[in-house]
Amino acid sequence: SRHRRECFFLGSSHMGMAILISRSLVHGACRAIQKLTRVRVVDNSALGNAPYHRPPKCIHVYNKTGVGKVGDKILLAIKGEKKKALIVGHKMPGPHMTPRFDSNNVVLIEDNGNPLGTRIKTPIPYILRRREGEFSKVLAIARNFV
Repeated sequence: SRHRRECFFLGSSHMGMAILISRSLVHGACRAIQKLTRVRVVDNSALGNAPYHRPPKCIHVYNKTGVGKVGDKILLAIKGEKKKALIVGHKMPGPHMTPRFDSNNVVLIEDNGNPLGTRIKTPIPYILRRREGEFSKVLAIARNFV
């Protein structure tokens, strides 16, 4: 089944009854970037910094699984336009010693991979440096890494 429930034993109460806490787990990634995920644009591009009524949303993930991680490209719907973006941080915990962010952060890019902005306002994960050939221009405008 797609959904499963897990119960965890926390201890016993003063009356001898077991205290259980249940947690519903959704199959796959609960907080990764997939279709209709709201994201935050963290560069200083004009389109990303303009005030908008609706937050930008992911409408496609360019990989086989349909779940975006750090370093994946996605297609955004932002202010009635379609723009490509690069994921530079997400809420979902990643592998050991990789940072977890409070928001799903993206940088807007052109079709050829050049960033639309000239600065990135938040720190980006150090793991992106491993893929420097693909994102060298995005890494060049980053201020700091975590």
